[in-house]
Amino acid sequence: MSAETTARQVEEVLDRLTSHADPAVPAAAEELVRVLMDFYGTGLARITALLSERGGGAAGSLAPLLADETVSALLALHDLHPEDVRTRIGRALDAAGGDGFTVRELDEETGALRLASSGGGGCPSTADAARQRIEAALSCFAPEVTAVEFEQPGSAAREPALLQIGRRPPGLQPAGAGPASPTGAS
Repeated sequence: MSAETTARQVEEVLDRLTSHADPAVPAAAEELVRVLMDFYGTGLARITALLSERGGGAAGSLAPLLADETVSALLALHDLHPEDVRTRIGRALDAAGGDGFTVRELDEETGALRLASSGGGGCPSTADAARQRIEAALSCFAPEVTAVEFEQPGSAAREPALLQIGRRPPGLQPAGAGPASPTGAS
């Protein structure tokens, strides 16, 4: 079960409870979710602290946990992830097989991310599948990313089209000209 799937299910349940006639029911449901989140967040904080103490720091001892999408998502959700957002974006790209993409820009204030593809276009359905994998991995590893823009290869600066200049083959008329006379005179 992924973090994204779980979040969707929680929202669906809360939406159903919100439609209840008694306004105390949705308020109680939201409080329950908040209390459980706090409890699990406190537990995760203790786990990461204990592992870091035993392993001589977060980098080495937590490495297997940070590479796992579910655990990474939980740590990020509870603001416990020891890596910065740019490092986690790199992890997401690695996990999604997005090694052909590079970060062009990240607006940390809005969460907008712009990625550039170093690939040569390829099949549109393959590119769409790669984009979907990257977006799903970003939602787990870097939930701060709220929007992803994918730059197409070569979209930044295109070469002008080649203009061929030469003599017109005999018998070929310029565009808009009337029919050629048999003598060649107009």
